[in-house]
Amino acid sequence: MAAPTKGPRLGGGPAHERLMLANLAAALFTHKSIKTTETRAKRLRPVAERLITFAKRGDLHARRRVLATIGDKTVVHELFTEIAPLVELREGGYTRITKLGFRKGDNASMVQMELVLEPVNPKPKSAKKAAAAAATDAPEETPVEETVVAEDETVDAPVEETEAPAEDAPAEDAK
Repeated sequence: MAAPTKGPRLGGGPAHERLMLANLAAALFTHKSIKTTETRAKRLRPVAERLITFAKRGDLHARRRVLATIGDKTVVHELFTEIAPLVELREGGYTRITKLGFRKGDNASMVQMELVLEPVNPKPKSAKKAAAAAATDAPEETPVEETVVAEDETVDAPVEETEAPAEDAPAEDAK
């Protein structure tokens, strides 16, 4: 027996909920922003983010997995060609939920759910992480410059032969 999904059920059975979330995701990808209830937006967020993650992969298997959820090929094409390149550098957090107030008829909490398509700014590394990264990386050896000597040129350097006193030898003057 399948365990029920976590969170509010959104009315109806599981098939109705799955179709409602697929339609909300398709509307979000088409219009880039939708106005819905807070409960539906909170249930839609993981579904939409998973579909965007598949779109970032961009392969055929990912496209077929998204098509299994959203049946509209034009929406899937837009997701893969327009939305995925805009969020390529973002590591999650593709959606934003902004509260709008309450609906007049039934006082339901309304929100604006939108895709976050702004370019991501990479966070600067903290001093501790930068120091740890520098300590773990092996220091690079600087290349030694080699001098090339032509065959007709000879280098004559005087060689001095000096004997250095051996430090390990016992002293003869001790007697």
